Amino acid sequence: MGVDQPVTHRQRQTLYTPAERARRDATVWTLVQGILAPLQFLAFAISLCLVINFLLNGVGFAAATISVVIKTSLLYAIMVTGAIWEKVVFGRYLFAPAFFWEDVVSMLVMALHTLYVLMWLVGWGTPTEQMWVALAAYASYVVNALQFLLKFQAAKQTTVTKLSNDAAAMNAQGVLES
Repeated sequence: MGVDQPVTHRQRQTLYTPAERARRDATVWTLVQGILAPLQFLAFAISLCLVINFLLNGVGFAAATISVVIKTSLLYAIMVTGAIWEKVVFGRYLFAPAFFWEDVVSMLVMALHTLYVLMWLVGWGTPTEQMWVALAAYASYVVNALQFLLKFQAAKQTTVTKLSNDAAAMNAQGVLES
């Protein structure tokens, strides 16, 4: 299976071809993604609390703002390193068939986070309006994170099923040869 293979065929198979899996396992960018993803989620969880606190109580705007900027910085880092990872594993920086829709939604996530930062830097909108944009960015982030989690869970299930089927086939072959 190559990089240009249609998504529908790839999804019936495993998420990675053997060559892609080998590249994924060999690159340092897999570890980088594995470190940045939970860090970004932690920043998101803390920031979400601060943003909601500001929206409900009208206090803590500076803390909420700093937290959104930190979260956005981690998002930019994971997007850049993720694009490098995708290039190493799949041969293209973005929109590899295996992660096409996750990358599409990632663009929306990036756009909303960038809109927030732009509003904050330029002073567009009230603090409350800025925080609502941050919440919209966070909602899109949750959708995108769920996409990735579901994709990896499905890939794990497919791999386990394939290994079980391969083992059963080998056992059946062994019985036939006896």
